[in-house]
Amino acid sequence: MSGWRTSLMRREVIPFYVSLALLGGAALALDALLHLSGMVWIGRYLGIPGVLLILASSGYSLRKHKLINSGRPATLLLWHERLAWAGSLLILVHAGIHFNAILAWLAVWAMLINVASGLTGKFLLGRARKRLEATRAGLRAQGLSSAEVEERTHWDSLTFDAVKQWRVIHLPITLAFAVLALAHIVAIFLFWSWQ
Repeated sequence: MSGWRTSLMRREVIPFYVSLALLGGAALALDALLHLSGMVWIGRYLGIPGVLLILASSGYSLRKHKLINSGRPATLLLWHERLAWAGSLLILVHAGIHFNAILAWLAVWAMLINVASGLTGKFLLGRARKRLEATRAGLRAQGLSSAEVEERTHWDSLTFDAVKQWRVIHLPITLAFAVLALAHIVAIFLFWSWQ
């Protein structure tokens, strides 16, 4: 049993936390680099490419919801993960450690919750899929017929289908982030000092 826990910890839990830690560490390092080099002003504008990267990452979601037909889902998912991570990094540096705008910080927190939700779904769904396939392969190796394998894995299949529904949670979080980010952008344009 301890081997299973170690394996689960090594393959699923640690990569999840490492992904989040890398995002936070990279944001802190980039922000510190801008401060040390006297180019803090660049951070003010990193929100723009950050938002553009996050918007570019939505190709996977558009394909998943059949709003576009081009692109392979696996490739689009990989780009979704990478572009969203990079965009989130730039937005975190843009936010910096300045706590003077409540709306902006609500958007940042919604973005962080969205990133955590996406990573949770990625690792949870991947683990559930692997476990179901491993169980099926083990039953086939025992010589069970396809019907018997399906019967024995019926509840696991239902559980896997339920796990696939994590997007039902991820989507509203994404929408909350989008609304807060849009409100922040509109507020910037309204109150920007254009002189």
